[in-house]
Amino acid sequence: MLKAAIILFLLATLVSLFSGLFFLVKDEGRSSRLVNALTARVTLTAITVGLIAWGFYSGQLSPHVTW
Repeated sequence: MLKAAIILFLLATLVSLFSGLFFLVKDEGRSSRLVNALTARVTLTAITVGLIAWGFYSGQLSPHVTW
């Protein structure tokens, strides 16, 4: 369940990234839609990092590094 939430938030972050690019090109920076997309992207990224940290803290996620 946690992994699905992390993937969902990563996909939402990508959608916000490309919507911000679209608003930058279309509006040429004259509206606040670009700032709103940036705010959404930062918020989604913070939530994703928090979920990953919670996953490691709770033991639901573990690194599979062989080194």
